[in-house]
Parts: sequence; structure tokens; C-alpha cells
Amino acid sequence: MNRRTFTKLAAASAGLSKAALPPVTDTTSGRMKLGTQHQSTDEILRILAPLGVSHICSHLPSPKFDEAWSVEGLTKLRERVESFGIKLEAVPLPLSSAYITKSENPNIMLGKSPERDREIDNICQMIRNAAQAGIPMLKYNMSILGVVRTERSPGRGGARYSTFNYAKAVQEQPAALTEAGPVSADQAWERITYFLKRVIPVAEENKMKMACHPHDPGMPADKGFRGVHRVLGSVDGLKRFIEINPSRYHGLNFCQGTVSEMLKNPKTEILDVIRYFGTRKKIFNVHFRNIRGGFLNFEETFPDAGDVDMLAALRVYKEVGYDGMLMPDHVPVIEGDKGGLQAFAFAYGYIRGLMQATGA
Repeated sequence: MNRRTFTKLAAASAGLSKAALPPVTDTTSGRMKLGTQHQSTDEILRILAPLGVSHICSHLPSPKFDEAWSVEGLTKLRERVESFGIKLEAVPLPLSSAYITKSENPNIMLGKSPERDREIDNICQMIRNAAQAGIPMLKYNMSILGVVRTERSPGRGGARYSTFNYAKAVQEQPAALTEAGPVSADQAWERITYFLKRVIPVAEENKMKMACHPHDPGMPADKGFRGVHRVLGSVDGLKRFIEINPSRYHGLNFCQGTVSEMLKNPKTEILDVIRYFGTRKKIFNVHFRNIRGGFLNFEETFPDAGDVDMLAALRVYKEVGYDGMLMPDHVPVIEGDKGGLQAFAFAYGYIRGLMQATGA
């Protein structure tokens, strides 16, 4: 983006104040919300509302800092979503889980200056604009490898489960190196910290929650994968991440499925991990997904078919006072289920049932 366009968008943003926005009534205050991160087209919203989905993380407004990211553009998005009775709880930044060459802002994780500084400037203005538009949270990734998987495996009733088996993954070096080249843990932490030092103060000033997704999946700490060390792919790494800045606006898009993938025995370990981050109020959003298996060898199942006791997990979220969204992020592939709509509907019903059973 050139300076003239940036100035135009920033100036347009100043013309709309948060005070001018209509208030949003939240009838589930203090309780967890059935949420989603689906596409937020009118067609999809008409389906979600009757299913009891009350909150949503929308689609990406735009991969570029353009009019869709202006205060006016974001306000129109929020008002349209909320006209269906669904609260726009979060919007994704153009910092996705995509492989680095497909990333909207690659230089942040490539560590290239001054390119990354220009990208961070845009992110900071997106934070300001989203806050003025009445959106309380932004979610993002700090990814180079993207979401790494191997071939799908057969699941219940002929469904196909997303799967990762480290032993079967192609990673011979140097041919398998990414465009980022070798990235050590120290280099990864420098790039993440550089970003946070610029961005979190802006989030703090604008009272914007910044929810970061862990690296999916975690990789061996001593060698990483394809030359890249995934420092947000372990519980210790996530602990270090939240300690970089004490701000209450700096936290996690806590993907329970991804965190379970970091553990050798998710069934017995995940509850204490939820307690650790939940008691510190660092869980801003939950991807409520189950897996079978564990570290370096797992498959993503239906929520009732994995190793984790999802009822027990939900009780821990309630125990720590979590009151944000519970959402399915991925679902198994079912033949004939276009877009996974039926699989998602099953997941919404399952989550809603657990919430009602526990009074969460």
C-alpha cells in the first residue's frame, strides 16, 4: 500500500466514532457462547442463526488494507452480521495459517525490514479501525509452514479425518526447505517479539483483544520441520508467548485440538493446560475440537469420537470463568456434504448440548 492510500483510509477512519455506533445487546453475558468462524455470507448466516450459533468470527474482510478495512467497511460488516441476531465477536487479520508464500503479509514472519514495518503499520491501523467499528477481538497466526498434514485417514461411517503422521511427512533437507530457509527458535522468537512490541500497545490503547492461534501441529523442538522451528507448537512455547507482554489484550485463540496435538496423552494432560491459560485469562477464543492420538501422530475426529473427554474439558472452561466462544474449527469430510455444512451442524449441536448440560 502506498502512503497516500494509507493516509486516506486512516483519515476516513477518524470520521466515525465508537460513540456513534448502536449498542450491541449480549444476552449471554457471563456464559460461554456457541460460536463459529464460518464464511459470513447472508446465505450462511441464515443457516447458523436457527442452529443456535450466537457469535461469529467472520471471514477475512480483505487480504489487503483497502476499503473493507476502513471503519465504514468494518461497521457495515458488523451491522450486516448482527442483523441476523448473531454478534460479530471477532474478525481475522490478514495473518492467516497459510504457507508463507501464500501469506498476505509474509515479511513479518520472514523478518525482512523495512517490508515488515510497512505490514505492521497496516495491521496497527486495522486494529484502530476495528475498534472504532465496535469489533472486540481480532485473531491471527504467526505461521511459516501453514497447517501441516499428511494423507487423510478413514473415520466413522466412511468419513475422512484430517491426519498428521510425522514419520510419513516429507522433510528431506535441503530440498524440503521453505522459502524462509532455515529458521531457528531464536529467529522465530525475534520475529514474533518484534511484532508484539509494535502491535500490543496499539491493541491496549484501543481495548482490542488480540487472539493468536498456536502452530498447527507442533514439531520436535530440536529440529522442527523442513528447517523451521515451530516455537508456538508446544505448551512451553505458548507460556513464553503470553509472558512477552502482560497486557490483558494479549492472549490466545486457544485451539484445543491443536494444543491436544502437542501432548503425548491429551486425555490426561489437556485439562491442566486449559486451567493454566484459563486462570490467567489468556484464553480469548476456543476452537473446541477433538483428536485421536497425540504428539506427531494424530487424526481430527468428530467431537464425540476422540480421546479427549469434551464434557470434562467444558467443565474446566466453566471452572476458570471462561465466557467466550466455543466453536468447531475443522470437521471431518463426509461424502456428499458440500462445504462440510452437515458435519458442522453436528458439531454445533454437540457443543450446544454440552453447554446446556453443564449450564456453561
